[in-house]
Amino acid sequence: MEKALKQDEIDALFEAARSTVPEEARSEIKARVVPYNFSSAGQISNEQLRAISMLNDLFARNLTHNLAAWLRTRFQVNLVSAEQIPFNEFLLRIPEISYVASVRLDPLGALSVLQLDLAIAPPIIDLLLGGEGKDGPLRELTDIEESILGSVVEIICRELTLAWQPVGLSFSFERRQMQTQVARIMAVTEKTLCLSFEIRMPHCSGLLNLAFPAVVANTILRRLTTDWGRSRRHAAETSARIESAARGIHFGCSLQLPTVSLRASEIENLRPGSVLRLNLAGNVSPLWRVGGETLALASAVRQGPHRAARIELPVTDAAPGAAKELTS
Repeated sequence: MEKALKQDEIDALFEAARSTVPEEARSEIKARVVPYNFSSAGQISNEQLRAISMLNDLFARNLTHNLAAWLRTRFQVNLVSAEQIPFNEFLLRIPEISYVASVRLDPLGALSVLQLDLAIAPPIIDLLLGGEGKDGPLRELTDIEESILGSVVEIICRELTLAWQPVGLSFSFERRQMQTQVARIMAVTEKTLCLSFEIRMPHCSGLLNLAFPAVVANTILRRLTTDWGRSRRHAAETSARIESAARGIHFGCSLQLPTVSLRASEIENLRPGSVLRLNLAGNVSPLWRVGGETLALASAVRQGPHRAARIELPVTDAAPGAAKELTS
């Protein structure tokens, strides 16, 4: 006859199992638990960041060579960062005295924001007017100076178009925007893709910032990720090793009844001993789910001392529409 454990013996076994974990390890596990921040959802992955960096490094090199040749002076552009931030956070980064312009992206017809530090404006304007590119005080531009700087922004947009040909976008300089008008270009809560470039000249340095709306950012990331994934090829030996390692990955499995809908009042009124009607027929087979996906109809069985599931019918072999009906 099998020995039946009493409740105090069962409690002692569980307590002994818990005591095998050192107190330091339990405190370390608790310390790693942090609240989830929903605003971090949809952040740029490492693969997307590499693709964006490659594309914009090309833009930075082309702009360095072309503007250096046009201005006939040392002109260096480097990609500093690529991140997703709300548009209102981008607005807070714009200095009080700055050059901000709207740039149209075709064929999407969306507007992006280009911001250029005015610290590099005086040397550029001085060079284009025949000077030596000396630094000047930080101030607002005159109409003539704004027109000259607008030609530089048009060159930046042209180089952006050439560098971003893989994603099929064309950049067109629209017009300069006043600080009070920038917030109207897109919703302040919209998550934007922000690219920051550092510009260095012999006598000054500054930042060039670009902010793309969510619709453009999603299009860019999707196309870049697709092209990046297609360009990567693993050797046969590497692929075999990855596949072998992947076959050893553990997935959580469960055998459960199909999903049913219950009124909130039924759940609220539950008491010990209550009977909850699931409105399921007695011959309904449980679902075998792996990693949250329904794979087959199964029956609960016992295999020696263990519980098990016997596969009755894969969901793909069920009647048309059965898979959707079972999981909905």
